[in-house]
Amino acid sequence: MTTALHDIEERTNLTGSNKFELMLFRLGEAPGTDRRELFGINVFKVREILVMPTITAIANAPAHVLGVANIRGQIIPVIDLPAVVGCVPRRGLTILMVTEFARTTQAFAVEEVAEIVRLEWGNVLAAEGNGGGLVTSIAKLDGDAEKGRLVQVLDVEQILRNVMPTAQEAITPQSVGTAVHLPEGSIILAADDSPVARMMIEQGLGAMGAPYVMTKTGQEAWDRLQAIEEEAHAEGKTAHDKVALVLTDLEMPVMDGFTLTRNIKQDPRFKSIPVVIHSSLTGTANEAHVSSVGADAYVAKFVASELAATIRQVLKH
Repeated sequence: MTTALHDIEERTNLTGSNKFELMLFRLGEAPGTDRRELFGINVFKVREILVMPTITAIANAPAHVLGVANIRGQIIPVIDLPAVVGCVPRRGLTILMVTEFARTTQAFAVEEVAEIVRLEWGNVLAAEGNGGGLVTSIAKLDGDAEKGRLVQVLDVEQILRNVMPTAQEAITPQSVGTAVHLPEGSIILAADDSPVARMMIEQGLGAMGAPYVMTKTGQEAWDRLQAIEEEAHAEGKTAHDKVALVLTDLEMPVMDGFTLTRNIKQDPRFKSIPVVIHSSLTGTANEAHVSSVGADAYVAKFVASELAATIRQVLKH
């Protein structure tokens, strides 16, 4: 086995223990300070790291798009990440991070890549309300040490949507197709830490005519599922009578979607409940691991009609 394949397998296996690897980088000085804060991105979203290649400026490019780079024959747009976040790269834009997520390939220009660290999702806290809409979570690098370093985990999907907006499919009952019919009295339990993703999921499930309960982390979904089971038991029912399907993201603070799925499928009370993983983490390695933890289906973010078709298919079986 090559070193590269071994690294991929090792990182994939981390998800079985609610851990992941974060690539740390710097974007320059934060506004109004001389501090160079640490930012992070899940390693699974990073295809490669390069010394800054030649960038070709594109006429009438969107703001914060530096141009395009020819990376092994593929023309890839390059986004000025410090400009997006509001940092000043005193040392210049020296590194290019080529990323793959949400069905797209793009590169982010950064000042410096620092290191890769291995973390437990339990040391990652939701940043909602504290990140200006561009930060999904805050990672504590040194556990619970009071003076430990903090890393801002950027919402690169939201950044991409802001910088390079694309025509989105209208989310309507007509666009999602035939309504999704759940057993009477049951709901879809959904989990996603991204506010924009939750909004789109809620719109999609609403257009499908499917009642749902939305949560923000895998831990919150797991707690809610156990509370629902207790209610069902008191009524002489099962959790599956009340939860027709669980729809979960993969990357979430406290408990990730892999761990949530494994918890559900290994618990006799819940294992009959189908789980659909809905994630921007695309690629063969991620999709293979989805099957290994027992998920019933995987669908890439975000096309409402595809999500609806997947949910209908899973419920049918």
